[in-house]
Order: sequence, then structure tokens, then C-alpha cells
Amino acid sequence: MSNQMFTQDLSVLLIEPSDVQRKLISRSLSEAGINNIENAENISKAMHSLTSFTPDLVISSMYLSDGTADDLLQLIRNNPDTENQAFMLISSERNKSYLESLRQSGVLAILPKPFNSQDLTRAIKATTSYINSSDIDLEFFDPKDLKVLVVDDSRLSRKHILRTMQSMGIENFNEAENGKEAILLLEDNKFDLVVTDYNMPEMDGRELTELIRMSPELAHIPILMVSSESNESHLSNIAQAGVDAICDKPFDPTTVRELLSSILN
Repeated sequence: MSNQMFTQDLSVLLIEPSDVQRKLISRSLSEAGINNIENAENISKAMHSLTSFTPDLVISSMYLSDGTADDLLQLIRNNPDTENQAFMLISSERNKSYLESLRQSGVLAILPKPFNSQDLTRAIKATTSYINSSDIDLEFFDPKDLKVLVVDDSRLSRKHILRTMQSMGIENFNEAENGKEAILLLEDNKFDLVVTDYNMPEMDGRELTELIRMSPELAHIPILMVSSESNESHLSNIAQAGVDAICDKPFDPTTVRELLSSILN
């Protein structure tokens, strides 16, 4: 896909149970220059539409008549034909626990209701940076030669991180489900970068970071921490553990590209 894709080239599947809300969101999309829009009112119709229509972006409300956006995203991610589908949520939901699973599964942007055209444009830009893949520009590394260890207890979250980094030209990955598995891999392999979740069983991201920083053989490896934590004291503790950068979930490609350019250059 062309790196020069503009919003008017985007195709969107909009999933919204309310006729009024569908019209309002469609009008906002049109004002943002997006006119190739298909509609569905529930999960069943959305999945049926995806068998014949491959949109650049799926935009869904949180609550649908036959399930939630999380249910829909799980179906999309677990289907080989749609697992790489770009997905954006529009919702007035503020409950962190409801949103966490969506973040783990690779939602690219969460747009709160109510929103204005600037909010929508900002969210669309976050998704198009994922859709428009281009190699990251690094001074000392060829992205294709980078060896990256991705550590996360969520398989879907790991897959989303891999997809995002692959869109930047990075190809060599190993995966671990927690810090203990990561340490074993680090002992037997050389890595240029560790990308790790914060909350994990067995050994969390902070403990993993501290062990890496205490090891003379591993201490030089840059660490990017991915966290949905908003608690300032927790974030301070993460930073003090020795990470090079902290990235929020959703794993936004534009932010990740900037952080990687900073810590790898």
C-alpha cells in the first residue's frame, strides 16, 4: 500500500447499532475526507461483511446487540483472514477493565464520545500510521537486522506488537510470555531491543528490567516498556527500574516509531 495514502483513500467498515449515531459518525468521517464507508449494526453483520469487503479500518462502538467490541475484535484477531485488520473503538466507556482487553488485542485508537472533528482526525492519523507501512529510519541499524525480544503474557498483544514493528521493516523477533521466559532467551541469544509489557505473571516487566540492568552482559540492551498503567507512582517505579522509554497501550505506531528512533539512535 502506498506510503502516501490520504484519508480520502481509506475504506471503513463502521459498526454502530444506532441509526442516528451511524449517521452522525458517517458525517464526521465524510468531513474528515473519508467517503468509502460500509455499515453494519452488529457483530454478525460485521463478520459477514468482512468475508467480501476488506476495509482499511474497522470502526466499532463498544456495545452491540449481539456482544461487545471486545467480542468482535477477538473474532477478527482469531481469524487468519482478518487477524491483521486495523481496528478503532468509538465509545463513551471509561471503565479501565472494560477497555483493557481491547488494548491487549491491538485496538489502534480509542476515541471517546463525545468527540469533535479534531479528535476524529487525530485518531484516524494514529490508525493510518499503522496502515501506511514504511521502514523506520535508524542511524546505526538496518531495521531488517534488528533482533527484538517481545515479552507479553497476552498472545494477541504480542501479535499486535509484532505487526506494528513489522510495518516499520523490523523482521527478527523472539517471543516470551513473561520475564522468566525472557531471561532464558536473553541468556542464549543476542538482542538489540527488548519490548516488554509491565503486568505479567511469574516475573513482571519491572523485575525483568531490573535483572537486565544488573547483568553486565545484558545491561546495554535498550528496553521499551509497554503499559496501560496511568498511576503516576507506578510509572515512576517503572522509569526508575531502568527502562529507556515507556509506551502507552494502544501501541500507537507513530509514538513507537518516535520512541524507537530516539532510543536506538
